Parts: sequence; structure tokens; C-alpha cells
Amino acid sequence: MIRIEDVIDKVQVNRPGADIDLIRRAYLFSALHHRGQKRASGEPYLVHPLEVAEILADMRLDEVSVSTGLLHDVVEDTLVDLETIRSYFGDEITVLVDGLTKIANISDLSREKQQAENVRKMVLAMITDVRVVLIKLADRLHNMRTMQYLKPEKRKRISQETLDIYAPIAHRLGMGRMRSELEDLSFQNLYPEDYKRLAKEVDVRRPELEAALIKIEATIREKLNENDVPFVKVEGRVKRLYSLWKKLKKQKIMIEQVYDLIAARIITPNDRKYCYLAMSVVHDVWTPVPERFKDWIAIPRDNLYQSLHTSVIGDGGQPFEVQIRTEEMHHIAEEGVAAHWKYKEKALGPKDEDENLDALRKTVEKLLLPLVENTEQHEDSEDFVETLKLDLYPKDVYTFTPMGKVIQLPRGSTPIDFAYAIHSGVGDTCTGAKINGRIVPLRSELQNGDVVEIMTTQSSHPSGDWLNYAITSKARSRIRHWISQEQRTESIDIGRKLLEKEAEKYKVPNKKFMSNEAELKRIANEYGLSRPDDLFASVGYGKTLPRNVLTKFLGADKIKELEPEGKKETRLKSATKAVKKFIGMDDAIVVKGVDNLLINRAKCCNPLRGEEIIGYISLDKGIVVHNRRCKNVSQLMVNKDRIVEVEWAKSDKEHVQSVQLLATTENRTGMLAGITNAIADIKTGIRDARANVSRDDIGMIEVTVEVFDKKHLDKVVGAIEHVPGVIAVERLNA
Repeated sequence: MIRIEDVIDKVQVNRPGADIDLIRRAYLFSALHHRGQKRASGEPYLVHPLEVAEILADMRLDEVSVSTGLLHDVVEDTLVDLETIRSYFGDEITVLVDGLTKIANISDLSREKQQAENVRKMVLAMITDVRVVLIKLADRLHNMRTMQYLKPEKRKRISQETLDIYAPIAHRLGMGRMRSELEDLSFQNLYPEDYKRLAKEVDVRRPELEAALIKIEATIREKLNENDVPFVKVEGRVKRLYSLWKKLKKQKIMIEQVYDLIAARIITPNDRKYCYLAMSVVHDVWTPVPERFKDWIAIPRDNLYQSLHTSVIGDGGQPFEVQIRTEEMHHIAEEGVAAHWKYKEKALGPKDEDENLDALRKTVEKLLLPLVENTEQHEDSEDFVETLKLDLYPKDVYTFTPMGKVIQLPRGSTPIDFAYAIHSGVGDTCTGAKINGRIVPLRSELQNGDVVEIMTTQSSHPSGDWLNYAITSKARSRIRHWISQEQRTESIDIGRKLLEKEAEKYKVPNKKFMSNEAELKRIANEYGLSRPDDLFASVGYGKTLPRNVLTKFLGADKIKELEPEGKKETRLKSATKAVKKFIGMDDAIVVKGVDNLLINRAKCCNPLRGEEIIGYISLDKGIVVHNRRCKNVSQLMVNKDRIVEVEWAKSDKEHVQSVQLLATTENRTGMLAGITNAIADIKTGIRDARANVSRDDIGMIEVTVEVFDKKHLDKVVGAIEHVPGVIAVERLNA
């Protein structure tokens, strides 16, 4: 078990003159209030804040950060409140602890929404003081290192959040080492079978790869010395498992085709000219791979990362990557923002030595400000988190306006993203675009160096189709906002007309019903809505039946009196017809709290029993049910009012469903037979199987199988993946 003296020793080495007394007081306070508490592992809870403090000390952070690491859970997990923290440790630590304390006891919010609100709170806090997120990352890292003691479902939930939010934040802050460990730990918990299989595959090759690296490193040292190019050190590495797994899945290639499976790194003295000299030496020794050279020194990434990357072909055709950077660049690449963090008290005036820190603060603000702006644009916390995920990915496409202004966008951006990056008004009125002087479709993907001109007209408005090819959060938020407002206005109008028509049917005077603001507000409140307009919109969307609203206005007895003759029989027939049309009775999906609704499964994702699902009120197909991970769900979320909660109905009867799978394989004889035999061995029906060969000489085998639920499908996918020669397996239309 780590001791507080170990933490203090590191702080004293890294930050001479630090207030050690503050750290000791924070430790004693934490030990006192966490006394008797245990972690899931059974060890004293105090171990966790001590480990977090050590991670922060390793990051060379100040004594305030280390002390906050020791105190970060006392408000959340003990009876201590923020005022007590303030009285003992002052405002600075109190603000940091508050930013790290989860929002608790929000009984009316789902767990997902509570998690989203906690992320929102942290983002707001970290724009004021970046130490909030550095401490949070240290906290998350230690939790991920001890994840084995938690239940599998909790492990997966926390790991997914880490992969979606915290690892990308570490990346955007340039903290490469932190990001790498968070990603690999998340990968191990989320995809244990893939992790074990890939680890085994790499371990088989490891002796050969490490031998190749030793030879490469020795050659580089020798050639650099021969050419009088100074260097600090040369080191090698085998590609991280998560990064390797992602590349294999995305590119559908075999491990032998990965150019950067192994990489050498050259660290030079702090003068960038040595980086370029070292690169020329490397290119003299080995043949460079065309289009595999990246100069992140001339154009640094947003997260401060600077390095030269080049891929070359080594002895025996072995491809490998070489990264070249100065000592300072290497330190920043590993530690990012933490590499230069030194807190400057507000009471002190600006000093020359703080200029670098001020520049760093501006960089951090530039990075985090869009995330905070999202909190203002998205009232819905889950919406905010989805947009935050998009904002966290690196920006590495550099485009230009006709006047020469650089517009930096995420890879995959289109003219729509470019238009909104210039100004929201330009995006809202965009009608077309020119790239390098030629008119192009708005879905065209932008490339480095493109000169983009946006054409606008005042009468133009965003289209729902734009969501299919706009990828930046700013563009998507504005498009969603406009569509949502437009559709809400239409729905209010439709809802009002439907209620007027229903009132007319029962001979209820329009003035008595539709003009009664107080009664309409009362009815709206009964549906959990705040205003009559919200009620009209709900009716217009189809979520609320006009007759039910009228029943609440008149009362059930009165509505029966006014019911026209023969109407009851007609309604009964309609209900019976709806039940008969109910899709998939053996494996039914039901809308929570509502019976006898027409339900269809979306063809785009064909959800399987056991998968998380979401319902959407369509205009002509009743409730259309999608897999929550379906690519089209983000477009549906524009209209939150049309979203309904659905669930799998309880059923003892197994319902067979056809699912199409695509296996990417080596091109060799017997692959199709091997896959079909593997499926047959687990007693699963096959409806269709066919094989093709791609231009890259890769086998593409499509097979349609009969499965009962998601667990059954996972078993089938696992069986196919274990067939020798299979590179990847994916579900089509999912």
C-alpha cells in the first residue's frame, strides 16, 4: 500500500518549495473522514485518494492539485460539506472539490441523465481551472486500474464512458500516456474476448518484433552518428492493443498489413532542424512509403502535439513507422497540458516566466470553450454528451476561405461544416459550395488545402438531409435546432386542428374548450407538460390522442353520454384491427404504459431481442423501433417529442430472426466451408451464404443466419471469428 510519505517525496523532487504542510493536512482530513470505509476490493477506501494523489505527483502538479486529489471524494462519500472544506482549506481547493463532486440525489433523472449532468458540471468547472479535469483523469485512471473488483455490467458502463469521454479529453489535452492507458483498460473490459485473442496474436509475434526493433534501433543510432546528427535517445515500441484493434476493424486488414505495428522513435536535442536531418538519414537507409509522411512539427495538432511521422519498408519487406521529435516535444506528447502546468495565483502580477503558461491557458480555453458553449445550446443533458463526443475528436483538415483564412475542421467534414464554422448565419442560408473553383455537392468531403466558397441566399434554410453529412457539433446543433423549431411549429398547428375537430365531433363549443387557457394548462400538467402549446405539439406528434385530452376536459362519464351511436363498436373494431396488425407477437416490443399500438422494427438496423431499443412515432408506420446504436437514431433525436420508451415484452417463446453477417477473410480455399461448419457446430440455421473476392485479394463472405436474440448472435459471431483466416466479422444493416 502506498504511503503519504511516498507522495510527498515525489512532490518535493518535482516541485521544490511546495507547501508540504497543506498536503499533510489534506491527508489527515481524508483519513479521518474515510475511516471505516472499504473499496469493492476490500481494502481501505483511503488507498484510492492516496493513489490519485500519487498519479498527480507523477504528473508534476502543484500541492493544491495533490491535496485536492486526497480530498476529492470527501463531500461525495462522507458527511463533510463544501463549507467545511472551505473553512479548513480555503476557496481554491473548495472550487476544485466542488467541480469534482458528482451531482447526487436527483431522483427524477435516469442514471444516464445523471451521468450526463455530471459530465456537464465537470466541463463547466474545467474551463475555469483545467486542474479539475487533470484530477478527474487521475481519479478515473486509478478506478480503471482496479475495475476487476466490480460487477461486469458496471465495468462495461464505466469503461464505455471512459472510452467516449475521458480518453478523448486526455487526447485533446495532449496527454498521450494517460489516453493510451485509459483506452487499453477500457478495451480490456468492453471486449474481453477480442482483447485476449489480439493479445495472444501479438504475443506470438513479440519475440520476432522485438528482435526487429533492436536491429532497427541499432541501425538508426549507427547512421545518425555517421552523419553527425545529434540525438538524445532512440527507442522502439509495439503498437498498443486498442489502437491495433481499431485499425484492423476499420480497415479490415490482417495484422501483417499494419504499417505501424512496430515503430522507432528518435528524440533529438531541442532544435527542430535536427528532426528534419534525422528524417533524411532514415529515408536514406530505408525506402519511404508514399503518402505515409506527416509533418506535425510545421503544423502542430490542436492538442500541442508535434512530431514527424514516416513509414518505411525495412529488411525482408517489414514495414515500420519512425517518429522523430525534440526532447521538449516528446515531453509534451506524453504529458500534454500537465507538462507545463504551473498555477499562478491571481494576486501576482504577470511575469516573463509565465508567458508560456499564459499561452498554454489560451490554448486550453480555445479547446474547452466550444465544450462549454454546448452546455448553453443543449438543454437536454444526453444531447450535450453526444455532441461533446463529436467535439472531442482531433481536428486535422486545414481548409481556406477565398480570402486565405485557415478553417480547421475534423477529418470527414463537408462544406456544411465549413459554412457553420464561418458563421451560423452562413450555414443557415447555405445553398451550395465551390471547392477550388468548382461547384460540388454539399456532401463532398473536404481535403487538406481545399479553398472553399459558400453560396448563400436569404430564403434558404437547413435541411434534414444535412444531418447525414454534417459532422461538426456546431453544424449539427444548428441544423437540429432549426428543424426542431420548424417541426414543433407545424405540430402545434396540427395538434390544435385535431383537438378542434374532436371537440366539433362531440358538439363541444370551440370557445368553451380551445379558448380555456386555465383548463388546457391543467390538462397539459397532467401529462407532465408545462404549457398548452406543449400539449398541442404532443397531439400533433401523435403521442397524445385528441379524445383522451377531451375526456380529461369533460370527464369520462360526460364523454360517454356524448358518444355518437355506433361509435363504440367502430372503436372496438379499430382497436382489434390494430392488435391484429401488431408486428411480431411472438417476440413483441411494447410501448411502456400503452397497449395495442402498431409497432414496426426499423429495416435499417433490424433490432434483436436483448438489444437496447428506442421507439419513434412515424406518420404512416406507427411506432418504428430502432436499435439505440443505429446510425439513424441521431437524426431521430432532433424530434425528442416523437421519441417513446419501448421495451421487449416478456415471452417464453423463442422467435427466430434472420441476421446478415459479413466476414472479411484471407483469400484461400475452404474459407466458406470453414465458416458454415463453425455455424453448424453451434446448431444455428443458415439461410444463405455466398463468397466474393475484393480487388485487394481479400475474401468477403456474406452469410444469413437464424438467431433468437443478441446473445445467440454474439455466439455465432464468436464462432466465425475463431475460424483460421477470418480477419473481421460485422453485422450488416445494424
